[in-house]
Amino acid sequence: MPVISTPEYISAPQRATPPCPHFGPCGGCQLQDLTYPAQLALKAGQLRASLAATELALPELQVHASPPLAYRNRVRFTLGEVDGQLRAGYIRNPAGRAVSAPGIADAAEESGDSDSVRVEPGFTFLPITQCPIAAPILWRATEALLRLLNGDAGMWLRDSQFKPDQLELFATADETRLQVTLYVRTAAKSLPARLATAFDALCQELHARVPELTGAGVSLLPLLSKQRSRRTEQPRTGPAWGSPGLNYRVASRVTQTDYWVPRGAFFQINRFLLPEMLALVTNGRSGALAWDLYAGVGLFSRALARNFSQVSAVEIAEPAATALASTGLRNLGVAKATTLDFLRAALVGRDRPGLIVLDPPRTGAGPEVCGLLARIAAPALVYVSCSPETLPADLTTLAATGYAVAELHLFDLFPQTTHIETIAILTR
Repeated sequence: MPVISTPEYISAPQRATPPCPHFGPCGGCQLQDLTYPAQLALKAGQLRASLAATELALPELQVHASPPLAYRNRVRFTLGEVDGQLRAGYIRNPAGRAVSAPGIADAAEESGDSDSVRVEPGFTFLPITQCPIAAPILWRATEALLRLLNGDAGMWLRDSQFKPDQLELFATADETRLQVTLYVRTAAKSLPARLATAFDALCQELHARVPELTGAGVSLLPLLSKQRSRRTEQPRTGPAWGSPGLNYRVASRVTQTDYWVPRGAFFQINRFLLPEMLALVTNGRSGALAWDLYAGVGLFSRALARNFSQVSAVEIAEPAATALASTGLRNLGVAKATTLDFLRAALVGRDRPGLIVLDPPRTGAGPEVCGLLARIAAPALVYVSCSPETLPADLTTLAATGYAVAELHLFDLFPQTTHIETIAILTR
């Protein structure tokens, strides 16, 4: 996919008809009322503005576009009961409003939909009939599963102790294989035998209707509280069916890399841009030693292992760390540790990498990690950032220690939304 340029300033962004009928009340895709070029220009302007305060010498921003719809290979829907039927949808924000492009469009009027149901104080459940940003198989499988759940004599709805709460689906880029996770809220420590048996039968029936299904599982969530959050809720593993994960292939015209992604492990969700992103980070880089920090299941480290004598991948979260450790690559070493602990220990060692790749969470790398990276002084850093709010501070810290930003890329991994993914290539 070619790199495109965007104007420095947009005085009157072009309007577009939102492709989703739930635009507004849903609130999840805030930029649908702009043309795709206008979305890219808006994001590029926001990234430039966030980095302007650093006063760093920055190269020209390169923007990598994505097909604007059907790009997501993973979605998680909220489940709710509406008129005696289980439906999939999203949680509406407290005001029932969706804000469009900041500074460009007013907030949408509060929806008066009669088919939304109360989830907790201030929040409502919005059932949906489609999700245009999702790969087609994800919504097709969702509809098939809901038909089965609703047709099972209401078993999953009558039992107040075990409430279906969320549904996650993850598919390969070519939509030939699919994994499903059903999240159930309960105070119990495990699913009773009758529901475990019912789940096995459910999966077999779903596979008959959706042959791409390779595996499924139940995850048990605690009872709903005001602290509802994926970060604070730790699901317990329930019954499973089929394969516990997916073999995911990222293929480009030059290379292909295969990954084992366990059900529930993090993996980038834009099936169209992932090959281009992987190529930018790894192609043309070689040497004796590379480090992959915040490695996940090894998106970058597995590709780096082709051209580096040794790669050290650092990951603490499960199940990604276990999947990473099972790669079988002799020159790929895995450290199950936090990046901070790994760097503290590495600082007193003798090994110094020629390349460090880091892909931190939204909180950024932070001053201590950046300080340790500066002391290790690898000649090249590739910083993959999902937060333009934390990136400027980290780049400023690194620049003060001798690094310069050689390349700056915006990857539009989440079209229709305000999310910005940045890759900064730093050298010294």
